[in-house]
Amino acid sequence: MDKQVAEALKQAGRQWEAAIVDNDVVKIGSFMAEEWVIVGTEGGITSKSNFLKYVKSGDLFHNKMDFEDVRVKIYGDTGIVTSKGTSAGTYKGEPFSYYEWSTNVYIKTDEHWQCVLTMLTPAEK
Repeated sequence: MDKQVAEALKQAGRQWEAAIVDNDVVKIGSFMAEEWVIVGTEGGITSKSNFLKYVKSGDLFHNKMDFEDVRVKIYGDTGIVTSKGTSAGTYKGEPFSYYEWSTNVYIKTDEHWQCVLTMLTPAEK
């Protein structure tokens, strides 16, 4: 695996996490492909447009994204990053904090990594 490509993908993921903690809808969206969906820790599926709508309205607010990359694999223009850590904030005024595994599937377009799928599952401490 090309270590430079893997490092660029990890850096993109860290920048996306920072945008989420900043609750910056434009920056968050720039890391997501139009068809992006997230399968959440509690089992629901949310589209890009709905996720960004929740952030923009303030219904979804993150104050922590603390993940460590555990596994990074590159397959041509596709990258898969599996991480473990904590996502925390509020949803509709109710606090949440999940210690979870996150698997993100990225595609590379015009030298820019965009996520097409995020899958979350609870992790053991």
